[in-house]
Amino acid sequence: MTTTFDLDGWVARSGALDLTGIDWTEVPRHSISPSAIRTLLYMQDIESHTIVYLRSLLATRAIDDPEVSTFLACWLYEETFHGLALARFLEAAGHPVPPRPTPHGQESFAQWLEARVTALLSRAWRNFCAVHMTWGAINELTTLTGYLRLKTVAHHPVLTELLERIMRDESRHFFFYYRQAEERLRRPAAAGVARFLVDHFWGPVGSGVGPPGELEFMARYLFDGEEGRIAARKVDETIRRLPGFATVQLLETWMDRQANGGRNGHGHR
Repeated sequence: MTTTFDLDGWVARSGALDLTGIDWTEVPRHSISPSAIRTLLYMQDIESHTIVYLRSLLATRAIDDPEVSTFLACWLYEETFHGLALARFLEAAGHPVPPRPTPHGQESFAQWLEARVTALLSRAWRNFCAVHMTWGAINELTTLTGYLRLKTVAHHPVLTELLERIMRDESRHFFFYYRQAEERLRRPAAAGVARFLVDHFWGPVGSGVGPPGELEFMARYLFDGEEGRIAARKVDETIRRLPGFATVQLLETWMDRQANGGRNGHGHR
């Protein structure tokens, strides 16, 4: 029996990330590697970019679905506080978040074009939400797995506690996206188009957003080695359970391409 997502219950409980009991004065008393700091800076930047992703979605038919629009409102609120919490940790660790070279609201031509194409696709295709929910499921699961890997490799007790709280939110976000995608992809036509778009345009969270090379660095830091590859493979195997996605190649294949000098696509959170 498939477990449903209790949207009303989640909305009632949704709120800012609970930081009660986290002792920020303990942060500098434990060592943390430059690689972990660099990864956290990237993650914080992407969490703070969530509002830009939502801006693009507001021009699509996703907001016409009452469940999706309700979810997105709470999702943005929670993701915003993830970014603030990561920034607070970085400041406590002696690495405050620097000013962004390019403001979040300043789009490149490629981002501008992508947003317009997405809006046009939404207007032309009534099953657009199937793509959005699938894309969201992939990227929320990738994010959740990234946080889990960072917790494992960073070995910092305060960061571990913070990431566990963030991951509880991210797991609920993933569950909503995944159940929505599972239902919407039961239509063969929707599954076919969604699969085509993911195959040709998906890239990990933050593709085309962060500074060049940062996404690739983070992927190597978090997913290199046997344990990292197993984690990446689990992401792919989970998404392959969706209708029409049994043979999809995602995170592990993307990492192989990067190792061989390939390019990443553009992904939305």
